[in-house]
Amino acid sequence: MQIAIIPARGGSKRIPKKSTRHFLGKPLIAYAIEAARKSGFFDHIIVSTDSEEFAEVAIKYGAEAPFLRPAKLADDFAATAPVIEHALGWIKENLGEPERFCQFFANPFVTAKNITGGYKLLRKKRANCVLGVTEFAYPILRSFKMNDQGGVEYAFPEYAPSRSQDLPTFFHDAAQFYWHELTDIPEDRKVDLNLPYFLPRHMAVDIDTTEDWEIAERLYKAFILDA
Repeated sequence: MQIAIIPARGGSKRIPKKSTRHFLGKPLIAYAIEAARKSGFFDHIIVSTDSEEFAEVAIKYGAEAPFLRPAKLADDFAATAPVIEHALGWIKENLGEPERFCQFFANPFVTAKNITGGYKLLRKKRANCVLGVTEFAYPILRSFKMNDQGGVEYAFPEYAPSRSQDLPTFFHDAAQFYWHELTDIPEDRKVDLNLPYFLPRHMAVDIDTTEDWEIAERLYKAFILDA
């Protein structure tokens, strides 16, 4: 059994009701649900939410919302890991032991194609986890930080003389999907094997602010709608 788990908290502060706010005419969470359904990998698509309103939207677009998560997992300080652990506990108790699961965020750039690519990588390499990542737009070793006088200074001064093309490439989480293997892991593996699934920068917008939202809509129109 393979499960999709999508956390969606009703009390988001930076963008109120973020998961159900309409992104180009459709609730944000609908994009992840529809991509998961289109991929064809999942026996169940479970939305973990504390909001009956969010649950109704999730069900409308083809997911299941069989429980409301407890209040202690729905406040401003709730981390994602215990939310997923709670969902997995419910799944094991009510649906059975899953072989693997994929966690999604409500992100419009999640696609069935990339879900499939991540799955194939997970199974081929027998990895513990495969997650979508993208590279930073500029070398982070040349980044600045604020100093006590209110000015800026190099965060890593030892790299100030370096040319950007000579510095290593760093990557960050694309806030999209995370495949997790639960059964087929080599017994002699001592350290988790977490593999990157590389995404282009124009398909990796972490929507946390109104500015992020506006950028994401423009990118989606340019690269997805016109594809």
